Amino acid sequence: MRVLVTGGAGFIGSHITRTLTDRGHTPVVLDALLPSAHPRRPPLPDAEWIHADVRDGPAVADALHGIDAVCHQAAMAGLGKDFADAPEYVSCNDLGTAVLLAAMAAAGVRDLVLAGSMVVYGEGRYDCPSHGRVRPGPRAASALDEGRFEPQCPHCGAELAPGLVGEDAPADPRNVYAATKLAQEHLAASWARATGGRAVALRYHNVYGPGMPKDTPYAGVASFFRSSLARGEAPQVFEDGRQRRDFVHVRDVAAANALALESLADREASALTPYNTGSGTPHTVGEMAGALARAHGGPDPVVTGGYRLGDVRHITASSERLTAELGWKPEVGFDEGMAEFARSGLRGG
Repeated sequence: MRVLVTGGAGFIGSHITRTLTDRGHTPVVLDALLPSAHPRRPPLPDAEWIHADVRDGPAVADALHGIDAVCHQAAMAGLGKDFADAPEYVSCNDLGTAVLLAAMAAAGVRDLVLAGSMVVYGEGRYDCPSHGRVRPGPRAASALDEGRFEPQCPHCGAELAPGLVGEDAPADPRNVYAATKLAQEHLAASWARATGGRAVALRYHNVYGPGMPKDTPYAGVASFFRSSLARGEAPQVFEDGRQRRDFVHVRDVAAANALALESLADREASALTPYNTGSGTPHTVGEMAGALARAHGGPDPVVTGGYRLGDVRHITASSERLTAELGWKPEVGFDEGMAEFARSGLRGG
């Protein structure tokens, strides 16, 4: 299968490109090497290479010649610096996706795997002892200022128990990045209905591993901590460090993409299917920072009590659908993966 991998020079995209090659496919990489993702020029993938922006319609149309399927990874990621980033997020993520899908429709390319994100859910699943399943609203800045980080039951104010989110949970994006990732899914679903296309959205959890970008405000929390350790500084952990996340290794995410691409031929046309893509083993942010620091040899993390208003408290999801339908299961355990990550180099480092 000849696969166009947009963003294929990036952190996740480069691992997908290698995995596809190892599985006997032919990846074609299209990447704009935007400074927000690549402050320094990264190693180029060992594959056919097209230096172009996914928002460039003619370039994308040319790149689609002879392509069987598209693996769409090109996007601005992370929470960003402030709301001034919003136009660039919408341009890169949503306009870029629309341009790509329009070109695919014109070229007759009908198979797509989209890099989704668990951020589309907003806060995760919560249960109240008295009211059952509830959906707390966004956390107020006044509560966060006072160190009250846990969402409360909107009916009685009781402490809530976090749980695993399924793909059928309502979407509730809480920041600009999350809104753009949900819009990408809506665009892909509309494209599939209009063209008879087949699409999968892999809703990534907190992806980490070798080749994460160094010292960029658009990277994930694991990269921030690893960059601090490389400078000999203590990782700065926001809130109380008890935020629950699912840290999934990039090689497992790359394998999920390959399996999803290989499954497209057997899928129903005119539909998009979402899959949560996580390790299945939640850890707190504090636990992750501690594991990285120990494997790196210190210094120990510092819990700051600070916060970012767009962050959610807990978000972990079940990946049972991906395992049941595609036979995927994560291979890299938390301790093993963090130890490797602590020793590996960072992109741009």
